[in-house]
Amino acid sequence: MGWSYKFWTGKFYPERLKPDGFLAEYAKHFVSVEVDSTFYRIPSETTVEKWKTQTPNEFTFALKFPRVITHVKMLHDCEEQTEAFMRSASQLHPKLGPLLVQLPPQFKPNRLRTLEDFLSVLPKEFLYAVELRNKDFKETRLSTMLANRQTALVLNDLSMLDTTMLTAEFVYIRWEGDRNSVKGTLGKTEVDRTSDIESWAQKISNLGNRVTDLFGYFSKYYSGYPPDDAEQLSRLLAPSKIPPRTELN
Repeated sequence: MGWSYKFWTGKFYPERLKPDGFLAEYAKHFVSVEVDSTFYRIPSETTVEKWKTQTPNEFTFALKFPRVITHVKMLHDCEEQTEAFMRSASQLHPKLGPLLVQLPPQFKPNRLRTLEDFLSVLPKEFLYAVELRNKDFKETRLSTMLANRQTALVLNDLSMLDTTMLTAEFVYIRWEGDRNSVKGTLGKTEVDRTSDIESWAQKISNLGNRVTDLFGYFSKYYSGYPPDDAEQLSRLLAPSKIPPRTELN
């Protein structure tokens, strides 16, 4: 989840590499990234163009919808902001992956119709994933609504929902970790997540041919050092029968 981490310098990034070269270096190791900065602001055309030119043709960007849409306006009366974000995101084509609708705990099941209405007017040519943080959501109508729109329900290590529930032809996984026990800024592994990653590798392997694409992203708060987490999971999945376009980062 992101690449602009100076505290990775000397271990993941070369010692003398400047921040404006981080993305290009990152793209030498991984094929996708979740962009967290779009949660705080809609990227300019210049910024999007830089992202495209600094990455190879097969690289994929997953973008988070801005918080003004998901957290401030809670998907209501946000047509102007949504249009601006979609216009910016579309400039990443053909490197644009899923667009993440991350909703706060305050977004409760009684707002499900609002989510349904919001998703129904989004451009059909893009991929969408929804992350819910409210424990009161149940599977029934939620899964049907998302499946009807081929929108992925985000799976994560904090999820209260069934991690086997698939609502789209692709899977979106976020390993978020615990901000209270991991600083994430030390540039090293702070918590041994080996057994957890092994468990997730088995879950992913069990998906078999049920999905066409897999997008997975580690937070700096998971073990403290996402590059090692991603490499460990990739090694575990190497001999499995995961679809060939699996994208892990």
